[in-house]
Amino acid sequence: MEVVLGENDRLDFVLKKFRRHMTKAGLFQDMKKNRYYESPGAQRRRKDKAAARRKAKSARRREQS
Repeated sequence: MEVVLGENDRLDFVLKKFRRHMTKAGLFQDMKKNRYYESPGAQRRRKDKAAARRKAKSARRREQS
């Protein structure tokens, strides 16, 4: 990840720009996810649980409309 500095750029603006680039690229979530080891079974359970939440949410939205 690279942010180019101009001569008149203030440090806080450059840091904010860098953080925005990192967030858009999804690197913060990657770092958070890889902080601790997660067994393959635990990964599968987490993903299944997330899929069930998404499915229930879409079913609720379909019911409302």
